[in-house]
Amino acid sequence: MSISPKIADDVHLLAITPEPEKVIEEAGRTCYLSFDKIGADSAHTFIKRLIQLGHESPLEHAYATFRIQHCSRAMTHQLVRHRLMAVSQQSQRYVNEDQFEHVTPPTISEGDLDDYHNDMRRIQEMYDKWRQRGLRKEDARYVLPNACTSEIVVSANFREWRHILKTRLSPKAQWEIRGVCEKILEILSPKAPHCFEDITAG
Repeated sequence: MSISPKIADDVHLLAITPEPEKVIEEAGRTCYLSFDKIGADSAHTFIKRLIQLGHESPLEHAYATFRIQHCSRAMTHQLVRHRLMAVSQQSQRYVNEDQFEHVTPPTISEGDLDDYHNDMRRIQEMYDKWRQRGLRKEDARYVLPNACTSEIVVSANFREWRHILKTRLSPKAQWEIRGVCEKILEILSPKAPHCFEDITAG
């Protein structure tokens, strides 16, 4: 089964630090013992100043966890290169791929779509053949493509999310991970606007 790119529907916020900007301000002001300056809107100015100074370690006290579904393993291979995060991913070693779904890149022309999907069907037949011959899932998976869909849960602190977003929202980034990061930024911005206001998509 083919999965068309619909990234906005496939990125879900599972958890986030309650009142993240308050936590960050409390942590950051510990460095300067400037608690007397905490006010109704002090977090905005303080967090903005921290970021301008490159003093982003206080942002590590806030976390966000996302579930990303129906993404390609090509995309998850890129995402997990960012090392300062916790990852739990659907396992091809234990999950049977006897009816695997695949992502279709939008760059494939209409005239080539049938060939692409036929290739995916042939790969499915290859996987099924090796399973029928008694090969374990952990070894039969070697014939599966990067287009094969996966599901992944990622937790990272805000400092790392800032790094991931700034890196993967570049126009040079691959379309799928860029789309995922656009959605993550869209979700995080209202939750912690002062932590992400300097980051833009594209």
